[in-house]
Amino acid sequence: MTDQSSPTSSAPPGKRNAILLRITALALAMLLVVFGWWFFSARWHSSTDDAYVGGNIVALTPLTGGTVISIHSDTTQAVIEGQLLVQLDDSDARLQLDGAAAALAAAVREVRGLYAISRGNLPLIAQRRADLARAQAELASSDASLAQAKAEFKRRESLVKQNFISAENLQIAQTARDAARAQHDAALSAIQASTAAITQSVDQASASSARVDNTSLENHPNVRSAAVKVREAALALARTRVLAPVSGQVAKRSVQIGERVKPGDALMALVPLDRVWLDANFKETELRDVRIGQPVAITSDFYGDSVVFHGQVAGLAAGTGSAFALLPAQNATGNWVKIVQRLPVRITLDSKELQEHPLRIGLSVDAVIDTHDRSGPALTMLPNTTAIAATSVYAQDIKAADALVAQIIADNLERK
Repeated sequence: MTDQSSPTSSAPPGKRNAILLRITALALAMLLVVFGWWFFSARWHSSTDDAYVGGNIVALTPLTGGTVISIHSDTTQAVIEGQLLVQLDDSDARLQLDGAAAALAAAVREVRGLYAISRGNLPLIAQRRADLARAQAELASSDASLAQAKAEFKRRESLVKQNFISAENLQIAQTARDAARAQHDAALSAIQASTAAITQSVDQASASSARVDNTSLENHPNVRSAAVKVREAALALARTRVLAPVSGQVAKRSVQIGERVKPGDALMALVPLDRVWLDANFKETELRDVRIGQPVAITSDFYGDSVVFHGQVAGLAAGTGSAFALLPAQNATGNWVKIVQRLPVRITLDSKELQEHPLRIGLSVDAVIDTHDRSGPALTMLPNTTAIAATSVYAQDIKAADALVAQIIADNLERK
């Protein structure tokens, strides 16, 4: 019988060539698209999904020890800079402040007395000098009286020898001479006493002047020493109120009522979410064209692709992540395998966008750096001369202490 089956006939050569031509054209088109995408976009961008939100975690710690009597904020709550968060028992601090204030008041009054003594020494010296002048005048007068009495005695003595006057008249002259000599000796003693009194007054004036010389009451060492004690006690009292050093969110509260805390204990953690940043870990092969100041587009897993954040490259780390690991890799081994390293890149975020869509520390994000502008530096060369973070909370305590010292001094000054 005739075999009805026959081998499948192959496609005509023209049709096969057309198929191959279409495949080749499609492949070329795809390669062209890929090349166009790389030429116009990919080669101008570096991207990574190994990026996370970073931020400052501010530990709230007391500056003095004490027992916690009240807590004013808890985890997830917002706080503002200067807000009272934890109150410690302040009974002992108040007692110390009262004692220091009393000591300062006593020091002010004591120094007032020193100034009064110093001022009073000048009139006293003038009085002593006046007494000396009177004694000198009396000495001069007594000198004249003594000379006259001696002359009178000699005259009468010669007259008695010639029997012109009686012995009683000579006795009267002798008595007058002795009285004039006694008056003269008394004048000499008065001069010596006045001179000694002046010397003593001058010494006392020098001693008292040395205790107040070249200073004012407020700057006198005794007052300043007592004022330091008041400031210390005032600061100790103020520090029983533990204030928020920054505004932000309470991330973790560990302190409890009645707990005895000491300086440096972590009471809670604060996170200022308005100042977060990104730490994006790029492969070392992707960072050749990355420069400081280049724009960055960021999307987060938290908000999805519908919310795009805009940032800027702030700087590149000084080493790879493995270089700063607790146990760095030891590559000097016989079975070494090369692994592409990743380098952290710090990226700043737009504060207005953060207000609209807050991010939390540790969230995952995707970052794409636009490397069109490659004129910026690869490393920061100039040092930062301003503070990257600062708080004025603690400065208020010393200002209040200074005001208290000034008030105590004013209350104990001389009333006019």
